[in-house]
Amino acid sequence: MHHYSKRSNFTWNRTLKELGNYSCSERVRASMAAPGSSSGLEVLLSTLQNAGDIESTLNILNVLDELLSAGTDRRITYMISKGGSEALLSALVTTARTFSPNFTILLPLLHLLAKVGHRDRRIGMKAEKAEAVLPTLTLLKQNVKHTRRTAACLWVLQVFCSSVTTATLLGQNRGLDVIFRLIPPHTTRHKRTVKAAIDALAALLCSKANVRAAVAKGYVSALLKLYEDWHNKDPDHETIPIRLALLHCLHQTTHCSAGRVALVAQGGISLLYHTTQTCLASNGLEYLVEYAVQLMRKCYPKCPLPLTSDQSVYTFPLPGRPADTAPGPQDVSFEDDSDDDIENEEADCGKEYDDDLESDVNKLRSRPEPDRPLEQLGQYVRLCPELHHDFQDLDSDSEVDSSSDEEGLLNEDFRTDGRSRVNLRDSPSHSPLEHPVSTVEGDQDGKGEPPENHLQACDFHSHFLSSSSVKQNSHPSMVDRLLEKHGACIPHHDPRMYTAAAALTKSIPEYSILAFPDFWGHLPPQSKEPMAGRKPNVQRKKVFEDIQRLLNPEDVIDEVVFDLEDPWILSQGSPDHSDSLSFFSKFECGNLRKAIHVRSHEYDLILNADANCSQHHQWFYFEVSGMAANVPYRFNIINCEKANSQFNYGMQPVLYSVREALEGRPNWVRTGTEVCYYRNSFCPSRGQKSSSFYTLTFTVTFKHNEDVCYLAYHYPYTYSALQSHLQVLQRSVDPRKLFFRQQSLCNTLAGNPCPLVTITACPSSKSWKDLHQLRNRPCVVLTARVHPGESNASWVMKGTLEFLCSSDPVAETLREAYIFKIIPMLNPDGVINGTHRCSLNGEDLNRQWMKPDPVLSPTIYHAKGFLYYLNSIGRTPLVFCDYHGHSRKKNVFLYGCSVKETVWQSGSAVNTATLKEDPGYRTIPKTLDRIAPAFSFNSCNYLVEKSREATARVVVWREMGVLRSYTMESTYNGCDQGVFKGMQTGTGELEEMGVKFCQSLLSLRRNTMLYNRRVISQPTLLNLDDNLLDHKSRNCFEDDEPPCVEEIEYLNDSFPEPNRNDLDSEVNGNTSSAEEEEDDEEEHQTTGNSRRRSMKSRLYPHLIGQETLNIKRSPCNGMNISNGQYLS
Repeated sequence: MHHYSKRSNFTWNRTLKELGNYSCSERVRASMAAPGSSSGLEVLLSTLQNAGDIESTLNILNVLDELLSAGTDRRITYMISKGGSEALLSALVTTARTFSPNFTILLPLLHLLAKVGHRDRRIGMKAEKAEAVLPTLTLLKQNVKHTRRTAACLWVLQVFCSSVTTATLLGQNRGLDVIFRLIPPHTTRHKRTVKAAIDALAALLCSKANVRAAVAKGYVSALLKLYEDWHNKDPDHETIPIRLALLHCLHQTTHCSAGRVALVAQGGISLLYHTTQTCLASNGLEYLVEYAVQLMRKCYPKCPLPLTSDQSVYTFPLPGRPADTAPGPQDVSFEDDSDDDIENEEADCGKEYDDDLESDVNKLRSRPEPDRPLEQLGQYVRLCPELHHDFQDLDSDSEVDSSSDEEGLLNEDFRTDGRSRVNLRDSPSHSPLEHPVSTVEGDQDGKGEPPENHLQACDFHSHFLSSSSVKQNSHPSMVDRLLEKHGACIPHHDPRMYTAAAALTKSIPEYSILAFPDFWGHLPPQSKEPMAGRKPNVQRKKVFEDIQRLLNPEDVIDEVVFDLEDPWILSQGSPDHSDSLSFFSKFECGNLRKAIHVRSHEYDLILNADANCSQHHQWFYFEVSGMAANVPYRFNIINCEKANSQFNYGMQPVLYSVREALEGRPNWVRTGTEVCYYRNSFCPSRGQKSSSFYTLTFTVTFKHNEDVCYLAYHYPYTYSALQSHLQVLQRSVDPRKLFFRQQSLCNTLAGNPCPLVTITACPSSKSWKDLHQLRNRPCVVLTARVHPGESNASWVMKGTLEFLCSSDPVAETLREAYIFKIIPMLNPDGVINGTHRCSLNGEDLNRQWMKPDPVLSPTIYHAKGFLYYLNSIGRTPLVFCDYHGHSRKKNVFLYGCSVKETVWQSGSAVNTATLKEDPGYRTIPKTLDRIAPAFSFNSCNYLVEKSREATARVVVWREMGVLRSYTMESTYNGCDQGVFKGMQTGTGELEEMGVKFCQSLLSLRRNTMLYNRRVISQPTLLNLDDNLLDHKSRNCFEDDEPPCVEEIEYLNDSFPEPNRNDLDSEVNGNTSSAEEEEDDEEEHQTTGNSRRRSMKSRLYPHLIGQETLNIKRSPCNGMNISNGQYLS
């Protein structure tokens, strides 16, 4: 330990307990007398405040310093709890207010106060109460020429500024000017004191008032010049802490808009960019580069999106509302993850979400009254045809249910003229070959059909594929020619049937174009695709490229090449730059509002908001063509809303190549390198300027010249694909064995039928016994795609439908055990029009289940009514599951409902041990954990939140009494466990998950079902004893992902909290060579009295170190605070 004076003759090298015993036996002074219950530490603190001589005070300070230095932070915390901060502050005030303050006492006192105060969160308020703030500032003013005294005062002022009011008080008393003048240009001397001054200034700038004052005085310009000077004169990087501290000050000054404007106006972004570039090649400068990058991002000027309106391009007149009246604002902020990630994204912060948990046991257990009279439920009798069918025609080859409104048209011969409301576009300029569509479908230059070998990828541009089935001039249509040459090759997919279904689909923009992947079909890739690796600092690289736009505007092309709102661009493309890519999204499920060519091979893309609102930008699906092979193209989707994304954790977009499909590889594949997701500088065009968007950026290198490709957020699955798929399934089943009925639950707002499918096994005979068994089978109700952007839910549902219609023995057993009621797409309008979350009413349909509007939310109203009907006739579903997609977690998992777990997690005073609850809601999750590789039991939870009380899962559980009411979440990304660990999920894995969910239903009736012999041979499906599984579930509120490797945000100050140990080391270093310092200080004080008043306007000369300051030396360059310019 370092002693502060030669007069000190007392040290303590033992324990705190021994000190207590010692101090009790040494209470020889009246001032040290204390009650018998007082500890030795309390005695020392009391004596410190009342000590009358220097030696006693120094002894106590030495003892305290040794005790606190030898122990851990717990000792200092204990001292604080015993009034240690107050005692030190009192001693400081007493000593500082003397006529000639004695620094023999003050120096160690200030050092100890800095160490203790740095760990006391209330030190600023305590200092104000003790009136110690201004005396400390006075001490600093009086001792600016004494290095160690200056540093000690600065450290204490720094810890005082942990309170904003204290920092403001110092600013009001010229503390900013006093401290700022202590920061010199580059010097090799007294760096510890220089850093202490910069740290103290940064601490002062925690006050908004001080920030405004600093900006007004030109501190931003001055700090930039200081940073540049320290950077340029530090080639060996020996003063990194000082440069970091200067960046911290700049971060603080830019907390207000005036500071950010000042930094940009003074060329700060250019300065920071170029100084940062010189640091990239040097090791050990990572922190410096990162904070400079964050500062540039923070100050990058806000730029409104180049849109005429934030509202969606697509508007739909809602019944009962004026045509120009848009729905009210959504209850979702840009910061929130609002995919069923509001339901889906179970919380990250325990306390916040504990408050959201329903803790009222009576409310959890009560069943609300139905929202409609019983008499209205009769309309749903038609949706249970299996209960009324007489099966007189069991021996017939086929049976068509007349309740399907659109089935007649879909079953027509597609080679004959159909009744389509959609026509081909008239403009010939849509063709990349600059030929009218009619010449492609008919003659070319009057010479008849082109040879088949002339058909190439560019010929199958989406503009040629019409949803019209009308033939022209008796020539084969493009559809016919495609199928004649290449043939349909996708199981359960018929392109002609898809074309017919698309012709009946109603959309806001009246789509007349088919996207090739939807028309042609998709096969899962033969091999699984691993998650994308993330290169180090890829986000930083992209941010630097973004900053170059601001610094080099002459390099920016800034040409709109696609715009849904501009009919001319939409039809003609961009003729000015033939090397630009072409974009298109005006087809079913498509979403791309605008494309801007910004640099040679870089494009900014803007997504369309959900219809009738201005939010929910996530889903994208568009066509791109006109590319060159082996050239990297950068795509930036610049108006994403969520605060984080799986794109930061290995997820990639998907790509479909027409050229590859025609060569026999019709696959959606994961694509993109340098994928990252981060906050950008864009804001709504007319909304709150404080709101920001996020950029999803990725680079694609196309394989073929002049290909036609499609890029999407996830594997698209359209409404027309569902309709044609159901027709294919209905044609594939044996009606004598499998009861399959497709009906319309209701029509949507736009007039599209919402299909409801019934699947079960036909009775083996028409006997009363077999019919009775069929009509007493329990119901399983499955729904999906209430959120249009969650296309993965449709692929899971596709797997479920195909499995239940298959000849698999497990499927046969399930059909004999259950009646499946399936609504595969609850939000057809949203899916058709390419929205992400809402329907045409601008509302999230999964928040309407409590009181759905029959006009504005018809699919939810009638789905709930149908469930009420089943409940009213004693056929309450055994299982209800709503399929969803999850954008911020990996794996597949279930959310259920449990009174006991909700009450326990909410911290309610109710004794959960006394609550009785059927644990059967865990059976399916446990079974899936055993049989489904992608499923994660540990990600499941069963909590009922107040904010989710209007979701399907909670309403069906609470109002219909369905114990096993679930939301099944499927990741967009991949798995971090099991055999699929590190792999991105494809459509094959999603369809398999639909199969596995069905198989898990075996566990519910394994004691009552008669199993097919082939099922008995699969013991994995039958040996499902609940007791075999012992999962260690983690807290359901934990985030699946660690913090992103790079900082996504920039608005929050990313500068780290000062390290306590670093400050302690600085303070300890300041106590060395104390004896020499005393001699130096006497000489400096004598010399300093003769300094000229003019020095007050200069930066303080090199501060005192271990050597004597030579006043005769010419002073360092100074800086005029008023204008921020260097003085010579």
